Amino acid sequence: MTNRLGKAIPVLNVASAVMVLVLLLMVFFFAPDERTMGNVQRIFYFHVGSAWVAAVTFFVALVAGVLYLRRPSKTLDAISMASVEIGLAFTTMTIASGTIWGRPAWNTWWIWSARLTSITVMWLVYVAYFMLRGAMEDEERRNRFAAVYVIAAFVTVIMTYMSIRLLRDIHPVVFGPALESAQGLEEGLQEIAPGLDSAKMGITLTVSVVTFSLIYVTWLANRLHLQRLMDEAAALKTRVIMRLQQ
Repeated sequence: MTNRLGKAIPVLNVASAVMVLVLLLMVFFFAPDERTMGNVQRIFYFHVGSAWVAAVTFFVALVAGVLYLRRPSKTLDAISMASVEIGLAFTTMTIASGTIWGRPAWNTWWIWSARLTSITVMWLVYVAYFMLRGAMEDEERRNRFAAVYVIAAFVTVIMTYMSIRLLRDIHPVVFGPALESAQGLEEGLQEIAPGLDSAKMGITLTVSVVTFSLIYVTWLANRLHLQRLMDEAAALKTRVIMRLQQ
């Protein structure tokens, strides 16, 4: 498995670079302008893509945590930890791109609405995951507590997803149904692509989601490879210390 991962990493790196280039070309030259916001709307493709992958990474961490509790494995713990690391990076991208979009759209960088508050809570909860890991020295105990933590922490992902579907919020509902009372129509919420070639926007958004998903897989593979090298270096250091003490 380790050898296959090492061989796959260069391929994933190249594929990710190519997909990022394709996405940039589509965002700036293929997708049409949005009638209300114009070119500012193009950040939407990066915002949605990063938000989608952030949720996926935390779900993968949850699954790895469940499997770890059933059958402890360093690989499962590494997958869970790496997914949370990557998820935090994508969540930060989501928040940053959202604030940049919000300034021209809503005339404010930030508002403590249901969606923005819940995603901030989610970000802080997963940051605390690494505080938990750093506070424990016993590896087995740390990994077990971390597995339980990522399972419980996923509640914040669900809370973030449901916030704009159940509560009145300025944030648009891009995917999935929502209660009529949840729509922030009185706050100037616009449709994503009124009167434009929505097919081109849909294709670009699909490519965005695929690209960001591939980036996640690439980063995960690289992070697992790095973790393996770190474990080997730690084992070698232990052997050298034991040899010197003899």
